Formats: sequence, structure tokens, C-alpha cells
Amino acid sequence: MILSAALAAFFAASVKANDARQAFSSVELDMTEQRLKEHLKALTVTIGERSVRFPEHLEKTAAYIESFYRGLGMTTEREPYDYRDMTVANVIARLEPEKQSARHYLIGAHYDSVTGTVGADDNASAIAVQLETARQLLALSKQGRLDTAVSFVSFALEEPPVFGTRYMGSRVHARRAREAGQNIDGMLCLEMVGYTCHEPSCQRYPFPLMFLGYPKQGDFIGIVGNFSSLPLTRSLHRSFQQNPNLPVVKLTVPLSGRIMPAVRLSDHASFWDEGYRAVMITDTAFYRNPHYHRSTDTMETLDYRFMAELVQSLVGFFADRQAE
Repeated sequence: MILSAALAAFFAASVKANDARQAFSSVELDMTEQRLKEHLKALTVTIGERSVRFPEHLEKTAAYIESFYRGLGMTTEREPYDYRDMTVANVIARLEPEKQSARHYLIGAHYDSVTGTVGADDNASAIAVQLETARQLLALSKQGRLDTAVSFVSFALEEPPVFGTRYMGSRVHARRAREAGQNIDGMLCLEMVGYTCHEPSCQRYPFPLMFLGYPKQGDFIGIVGNFSSLPLTRSLHRSFQQNPNLPVVKLTVPLSGRIMPAVRLSDHASFWDEGYRAVMITDTAFYRNPHYHRSTDTMETLDYRFMAELVQSLVGFFADRQAE
């Protein structure tokens, strides 16, 4: 869920970008921002806590996600599995370009929350960005500007007590994908993507990164990858730099983070372990957000323009793939 300790040589930051790519208009950003708020209200207020304590809330969340995709005209499927005395399900929607593509990307995010919180940043923010990115990529596809296949997978369980076990939704999906021989050119894990801070030194870092001149304000999005995912990390970072309104930093970790477990604290690690290229896209979790895993993690604390800019950056990444 976080950016954490790693060799400084593998950590790069950029707060500058050019505006070569056509940006969203201010009206489009405003509309995206409003839609993100509507998703957060539905997930954190109407539904509320989405932990294993409330199986019915997990079901309502899965149904909400399905309904959204079907409303766009996309087909969905569930990937059910059993946990204790309940059945939960990953929700999958797929976007195929008009011309068959050999490239396939996956955008994933977990939809559960930790016990005792409605989980606005963790992880309703990511689900909201996932949904709105799907909306924009569908529009891109209809314009003939998308030539990669994209799967949107919302994972049922990630938080404790499931974290690190075979019951994580991402472990179920990644394992089944590998067993079926599915090609995934890149998995983009959205993990806590809605919180910013602007006070001096509000952005914290683990040792030794706090001494190495990295941004002191928490207004950037982070990209974390392993060595095997370096081409994906670089292309995503390069593409994100085209958005001047969303600073971005990247971190590449050795040994898939096994010597620094903190960088494995989300669904991307499930795909690393199955040999897929994967990155985590994050606001750095508790290195920035004081509401992490607390009851105060509510929708009022989030930065919706930041999230809308992330949607724009993600769409730009896929638009850039057409030129490759």
C-alpha cells in the first residue's frame, strides 16, 4: 500500500512535464471530479464499511460495480471463491478494441475496507478511479484510439485478516490467470489514490529516503515496480509526465520487494509472485494519510481533482500505447 525503503538509485522523481498530449478540458475534469464524488458517496456512505464483518456490504459493492459497467454497455463476469463460511467474488469487465490486440493490460483495485472504517482512501478512491478510467477508455475505443485490450478487475478481499493469504482476491485471480496461460502485459494496481497534503514536510519517507531530497509535500502520485516490471514502470512514468498537473515519482525495488516487505502491501505483489509485470499506483498510504485504517478515513478528506488528474494520466498512458 505504500512507497517504502529501497536503494535511492532506483527512486526517480519528476514534477515537470510537457503538454504535448491533448489534455482533458476543465469541463471534463469537473465532470470526472463530480462522478468520483458520486462513487465515493455510494461506496462509503450508502454502503459503508466493506469488511468481512459485513458480507452483505461486500455483495452490495460487487453489485454496484457490475451495474456501473453494464450501464456503459460492457459485459461483466464474477470470479467467485469461498472464504470461511461465505462466498465472495472478484468483478471483471473487459474492453476489447475493434481490431484484435496482442496486448492486454489489467487495471485492478480491491473493493473491501478494513474493519471499523468506511475506507474512503483505502480503497474506495481506487475503485472510483478504476470505474472512471473505464468510462474514458470506452470512449477512446469508440473513437478508434485504443488498440490494447484492457481488463478491469475489482478484487473482493485484500485487507486483514485476509491479507497475505491465498484468500486475497488478487491471489485468486493471478493464480487462475497463470494456470490458464493468460497473457497480461502489465497489471496496474490502484491502491489508495485520493489523499494529498500540502503543509511543509507533510510527506514522510522511510529511512533513508527522507534525507535524499525527495518532495516534502504530498501532492504526487507514486509508481512502484520490481525489476521484471521495469519496462512497464518506465513507460507508465514517462506517459504520466505528460500531465503537468499531476507530479509523479517512481520506485523500482529489487527481489520483488522480498527484502523490504512494506512495498508488497497490495495486490500487485500477487502478480509479481506469478511472474507477471505489475506496478502499484499509490498516494503512499500512511506516509501521507493520517487517516489510514482509521474511522476518519472518510470521503470528505479526499482530493477529487487529484483523482481526476490521475484518471487523465491513466487514459493518456493507454492513448500512448497506440503510437508504439
